[in-house]
Amino acid sequence: MYLARTVDLELDELMAVAPAVALDGPKGVGKTGTAARRADALWFLDDPHQRALAQADPSFQTATAGTLLLDEWQRLPQVWDTVRRHVDQGAPPGRFLLTGSASPVQGVTTHSGAGRILSLRMRPMAIHERGITVPTVSLQALLDGSESVGGTCSLGLRDYIDAITCSGFPGVLSSPERLRVAQLDSYLARIVDHDLPEQGYSVRRPETLRRWLGAYAAASSTTTSYSRILDMTTAGDGSRPAKTTTIAYRDHLSQLWLLDPVPGWSHSRSQFTQLQQAPKHQLADPALASRLLNLTTAGLLGPRGAGMAGPLFESLATLSVRVAAQRSQARVGHLRTNRGDREIDLVVEGTDGQVIGIEVRLSATVDDADVRHLLWLRDQLPDDVVDLVVLTTGTSAYRRPDGVAVVPLGLLGP
Repeated sequence: MYLARTVDLELDELMAVAPAVALDGPKGVGKTGTAARRADALWFLDDPHQRALAQADPSFQTATAGTLLLDEWQRLPQVWDTVRRHVDQGAPPGRFLLTGSASPVQGVTTHSGAGRILSLRMRPMAIHERGITVPTVSLQALLDGSESVGGTCSLGLRDYIDAITCSGFPGVLSSPERLRVAQLDSYLARIVDHDLPEQGYSVRRPETLRRWLGAYAAASSTTTSYSRILDMTTAGDGSRPAKTTTIAYRDHLSQLWLLDPVPGWSHSRSQFTQLQQAPKHQLADPALASRLLNLTTAGLLGPRGAGMAGPLFESLATLSVRVAAQRSQARVGHLRTNRGDREIDLVVEGTDGQVIGIEVRLSATVDDADVRHLLWLRDQLPDDVVDLVVLTTGTSAYRRPDGVAVVPLGLLGP
């Protein structure tokens, strides 16, 4: 059964006005399934036979009318420039859909497509997309200044930990735990053994890359420096990769959309000139981080994984906020001062500069200490901050006397 995605709404809006839309994201995120529902003709360019047919028809003369889906377009990068030329020549709205799980291989140059091909990011499924809860609090309404916050949620701590380990990849989400673990482990192995070499990057020491990925996963929801992540990659015999090697890891994994760091938030006002711009580390799906750390639901609920339960819950919340914020064309960052005395997990900024500060707490309750940085942000930007939110594992959404909204993560939607 197809579960509706927030990006479905965005696609429908864009395809009504734009001749070409590119849907980008990691493998397994559901791009093909979502795009194919809107296509009249499908060219799967990861299939050698169909790729050969496309090479023989570089101008799409044999493509039927309507929407043409070019799946895994990076396997035949020249189609990007062909689509761009068709757009320049007056292609109608909704004529082309392109999906890709990687950038073109090194050495292949394509036109940026700026102004012709619209790019849309597709992430793994947020909590509100998985069919396990009905959201009652709209991020768009909060950006619009709505005071209404309410609703109840049946999800508890274990349900959220399950949501971390179950994955937001549609093909993994509903699998039994034993199969799910095997699927995610295979996904990570394929990245190292197949996808990176396919992108032109030969992994000389796969185990070293796996150690680096594990160190990156352990740094989830933190601004740990890359040099510290490199230190954490050191093997038992004292060996570790060169800095240039780990920079290559980061760059190539980003091209596969596997890394999804949250940038430091910046504001034009002078009192925010001392903000730290280091990114907050996140993998595309918190389930990948849990597998790299060899943590199941039971492990995260037990003493061995207790230290990662909070960061991975923040990863899950970050995924959900980003999916909802994209629907509103809002950008998401995190705030941390250089001295580290002020820190806010997520800052959502709307198209008109309206700001929502969000803290994430692996707790069902919220006290004054949890909101002090949010209240500080409102004091600094009284004209821009339209709402403050704490996302929790609780059961009810409500507003505190100080105006901060307390919202169970399962109740937040676009």
